[in-house]
Formats: sequence, C-alpha cells, structure tokens
Amino acid sequence: MKIFCLILFLFVSTCLAVEPPPETIYQNFLQCFTNQTSAPPNSLSDVVLPKTAAAFTPVLRAYIRNSRFNVTTTPKPAIVIAARSESHVQAAVVCTKSLNIQLRTRSGGHDYEGVSYVSNVPFFVLDMSNLRNITVDAASASAWVGAGATLGEVYYMIWEKTKSHGFPAGVCPTVGAGGHISGGGYGNMIRKYGLSVDYVTDAKIVDVNGRVLDRKGMGEDLFWAINGGGGASFGVILAFRIKLVPVPPTVTVFRVEKNLDENAVDMVHKWQFVAPKTDPGLFMRLLLQPVTRNNIQTVRASVVALFLGNRDTVMSTLTKDFPELGLKKENCTEMTWIQSVMWWANNDNATQIKPEILLDRNPDSAYFLKRKSDFVDKEITKEGLDFLFKKMIEVGKIGLVFNPYGGIMTEVAPTKTPFPHRNKLYKIQHSMNWKDPGTEAESSFLQKARTFYSYMAPYVTKNPRHTYINYRDLDIGVNSHGPNSYREAEVYGRMYFGENFDRLVKVKTAVDPQNFFRDEQSIPTSSIKPPRR
Repeated sequence: MKIFCLILFLFVSTCLAVEPPPETIYQNFLQCFTNQTSAPPNSLSDVVLPKTAAAFTPVLRAYIRNSRFNVTTTPKPAIVIAARSESHVQAAVVCTKSLNIQLRTRSGGHDYEGVSYVSNVPFFVLDMSNLRNITVDAASASAWVGAGATLGEVYYMIWEKTKSHGFPAGVCPTVGAGGHISGGGYGNMIRKYGLSVDYVTDAKIVDVNGRVLDRKGMGEDLFWAINGGGGASFGVILAFRIKLVPVPPTVTVFRVEKNLDENAVDMVHKWQFVAPKTDPGLFMRLLLQPVTRNNIQTVRASVVALFLGNRDTVMSTLTKDFPELGLKKENCTEMTWIQSVMWWANNDNATQIKPEILLDRNPDSAYFLKRKSDFVDKEITKEGLDFLFKKMIEVGKIGLVFNPYGGIMTEVAPTKTPFPHRNKLYKIQHSMNWKDPGTEAESSFLQKARTFYSYMAPYVTKNPRHTYINYRDLDIGVNSHGPNSYREAEVYGRMYFGENFDRLVKVKTAVDPQNFFRDEQSIPTSSIKPPRR
C-alpha cells in the first residue's frame, strides 16, 4: 500500500509539475551566463534581456520581417540574448541547454515563417545582429563576414576596398548573411558564379558543447552541412570566410514589361528557352503579377536583368535570341556593379545616390506575407501558361518570381553542397503580401497562396516536389520531435535537400546527438530513424 501511495504521489507530482516562473528562469540563466563569461551581472543589462527589460521589445521587434509574427498572440521568448561577442554566443548555448529550453538564432530575421524568433514551446532568442563585423582583404580577394552582417553591409564593405570585386548573394540588402549563406544563398550573378556557398572557404561555429570551431576544427562533414543545409540544425554560425569574385567596370541593367494584350504569353514562353541558356553573365529575372489596366484584369510580365558587360553586347545578344522581349536601347542603363546592387534594391536613381544607402538596416519594418517555392525542369507550354495566368487573375494578389539557372550551375554536382537543385531550369517563388491585420485576412490570403500552389503542381518537379530551404514553408511539413521525428522530417527534408538529406542526418547525429538545435523543420538525428523493412 505504501509503495502504491508513493507511486501515486510521484505520478501526481509529475503531472502537476509546472514550468518555473519567468523570474526564476531569468535568474538561473543570468547566473549561468555570468559564470560562463566571467562578466558581472550588471554589465549584462543590454545583453540578457528578460521580458521586463525596457530593451526587450525593441530588440525583438527590430528584426521581425513578417508582420504575421508581430502580433499580441505571437509567442514571445522568455529571454532575448543580444550577443555582442563570441563568448556571449558560447554562454547562450551552454546555459540554454542546461535549462532544457529551446534556442532560436536570428541574424537578419528574414525567415519567412518566423522560425528564427518564434516557437510554441518555452524558448530564448539569440539575436546575432550585433555580430556584424566584416573584414575585407582586397589583396587576397577574400573577406570574413559576421553572421549578423546584412548583405548590404557586405557589398558596401567590398566596394570600399575594391571596385573590381563583388560577391554572388541576394538582392535584398537587409537580409542577414548568416541565414542567407548557410541556406545556400543566391543572387543575380548565380548563372556566372553559382551560389554564395560555392565561395565559402572557412567558417566559425559554436557547437552544442559551446566550443568555437573553424573549418579544421569542425571537420569537412559539418563544414559541408552548414554550406547549404541551414546552420540552425547544427550550431550557431559566427562568421563565414568568403572568396570575392571579379566584376567588370561596367554592367548593364534593364526592365521590360508586357501585359497579356502585348504578347506577354509569347514572351514568357520564350523566356524559358533563353534565360537558362544564354550568356552566363546575363541574369533575367521574370516577375508575374495580376494587375488592372483600363478596368480590365490582366497579368503583367516584367523581365528585370543584370548583364555583366556593356549595353551594346546585351542588345546584340537579345535582339537575335529573344526578339519577343522587344528590348530597346532606352530600356538599358550602364552603371557600376555597386550601383546595380542599389538598382536591384528598387532604387531607380542608383547612378545618383551614394552606396551608404546599403548600410540602412531598416529595422522594425515589415508587412504580412506568405512565400512558397517550386523548381521547374521542363518548359511550361503556352497552354499551361494561359491556364496559370487565368488562375492568377482568379486568385488575385499572387506574385510569381522566376529565377533562371543554367550557366555554371549545371557544372557543379548536386552533392557538392546540400543544395540539390542545380540542374533545374529555373526556380519559382510564390509571393503573397497583404496589409490587412487580423486572423480573418490572414486565413483568406494563406488559403489563396495554398490554392495557387495546387494549381502549379502539374508544371513543376514531382516526387518530391522540390522547394528552397531559404524560402521556408511550414505547409510542406513540420516536425513534432516525437517518435515519428525522422519520418516527419523526411517529408520536408527530401523536398529541400533531395538525396543530400541522408548525409545531413548523419552529420546532425554526429554533432548534436541529443537534438538540442531543433525547430519545426530542423534536420533530425538518425537514432529515431525507422528500421528498413
């Protein structure tokens, strides 16, 4: 009887156990953090931020880039760690793990699903935005880039030191380097130079035990994994060492727009045969969007381009190979590479403004959005395009961005990095933006995005339907981290990484066997992989 009562007592005690109060969690974390860093607690008031701290909300909100996750009902972290040194990151990992709380790491906050700063379980946010140091060595054409640096800062610092080099990464200047590069990273020089990770020569990471490791220390398997497999499953990226690429003194940009009554279907159809196969120095992004013109609903097709050369050369090429575009000399503007970076960031007066604009982080700015992505390996027929254009008008609001591959992308093995999509014709980003707050508007627009995604299914890759890790989409699957963790992860893991998922699981199992670094779409360990039948 006594044994039964004891068991019952323990059972009830366990069931009634509650999470320690926030003040206790904060005090325990602060004590651990102080011990790890040898810093007095009063010197950490701007580093370890509980919800009661005045700086908590401003720091948290500064890099929330999706308004869907900036509402009162959004789960908030118990603590934000605004790291200012490597030792702060080390302590954040060690102390968070000791309290058995999840850690979310945020560099620029452009995770489309807010996974870097939102969780449905108790969690802390490690904000890397202050670890933004960039050191450019023009002599060796290389640079060390802190994970918290923005791409705009990277481009600006390169330009300050050398006018003949650039770096192949994204066109949005406020994107954080840590997340962008660790997910593969691409921009408008992808066809000439490939992915951002193709130019990473070293890295520094804090592992699950709080150690700072460089490429030699972490080994080639982990180095491979964080160059396209996303860093958040394996540790905390501190910095990447990158190799710069040559850029010519003069580049050319242009934008051409056509509506349906201006033979947009013919132009888009032909684009599929030209954009992935033309001169690797020419990147022609295609934007599709439903618009109203003269009270008539139509679809606008815009080709936005960067050519690493002069206007006459690109005019000659496209007049011959792509007459459907109707490119005219007046559409083209010659400028320097750094000016083209500003032009692509929607600064039409890029030749008149100073590059310092790239240093603007534009904090606490966001709108409501949903993104999805696809890859295409066979050209869509004109009939297929007609169908999709009609559905775009029907759904409304949806925007599509076609990014051509080809060029050097086809010359790199899909297993060289975790990014497996190199041999595709082009990638599609599905874009849905809205301004109306509230759950009713959100439900409506999310449903529209999902509906159009279903319309696209016949025209994109299948088994699996591939998608891009940096365009995170929780619709394709989430991980509950229970007994079915591997099976759940394999669904989204194959879509993001193809056959490279298997190697990522092996690396994860070796470096983080207890699965401390986890989120809704993290790489699982193999310890819970189901046996082969």
